[in-house]
Amino acid sequence: MGGAQRLPVPPLFALRSEEPMRKEENKKRISEDQLTTWLFLMPALIIVLVAVIIPLCNSFVLSFEKVRINVPGFIPQFVGLENYLRMLDDPVFIRSVQNTALFAFASVPVELVLGMMLAMMLSGDGTGARIMRSIMLIPMIMAPVAAGTMWRMMLDKNTGIINYLLTCIGMPAVDWLGNPKLAIFSVIMVDVWRMTPWFALLLISGIKSITGDTIEAALVDGATKWKCFRYVILPQLYRVLTLVLMLRVIDAFKVFDIVFVMTGGGPGMATEMLPSYIYAQGLRYFDAGYAAALALVFIAAMAVLSSVFVFLRSRVRDE
Repeated sequence: MGGAQRLPVPPLFALRSEEPMRKEENKKRISEDQLTTWLFLMPALIIVLVAVIIPLCNSFVLSFEKVRINVPGFIPQFVGLENYLRMLDDPVFIRSVQNTALFAFASVPVELVLGMMLAMMLSGDGTGARIMRSIMLIPMIMAPVAAGTMWRMMLDKNTGIINYLLTCIGMPAVDWLGNPKLAIFSVIMVDVWRMTPWFALLLISGIKSITGDTIEAALVDGATKWKCFRYVILPQLYRVLTLVLMLRVIDAFKVFDIVFVMTGGGPGMATEMLPSYIYAQGLRYFDAGYAAALALVFIAAMAVLSSVFVFLRSRVRDE
């Protein structure tokens, strides 16, 4: 009786006694991983803070003030919502919004259709397809300023090669950039020339990701090439298409350099775009308060547009 032996602890109880220690170790490991993650993210967060958040907050403050940056010693004056209300009565602002929307919604669909056609024709692995894909890179790699200067010279009424070719076949010369009705069309045409290869190359990547067996099976079952495209290829490109359209539409709304070089917003207000109008208010007329209000409205509109595309893309992904 005096030397009673202690029974061994069952393994189940031993495991239960070790569970708190394991939980503590897991929590410590997770906290260390989180710390490492934040350390890696810190440089990027600092850059975003300095390059995005601080200027955005400064623009928000400026949008409620009257600021003349070309007047030394000018003291900013608080004007409340005056800069925002001014937009409603500003005909140039309204016209620039209309021109920007027309430019985006006229050029992007044409680029999409032409890009899809090129992608279907050049998605093969033949030598000719590879050569054409390389040639398509030329408009994309050209700087917008260089492309705009080249097309401005080519579309010149008196010395441009386009009008020279027209006169050679007995047609009259056209004032492509001086006619208000043709200037916006000319700018859209040049943008289509530049960005259609961008659509095509991205869609070629999407088409190449589709297995050839799926397409061959559809053709063997008697599907025409159109039905094969409509019911086999296109549904598998929805995710790529939504992403490409989102990026391109937002980029089209931000158009500035090529239009600025080709027409400078003219003739009159025929090609005045919202980004160039913001630039003019801030750096030509030195009205920093109004320019900041315009910029914030533009940023808000792009944020809403991006949210719509993200929502549509999530719906496509869920389906």
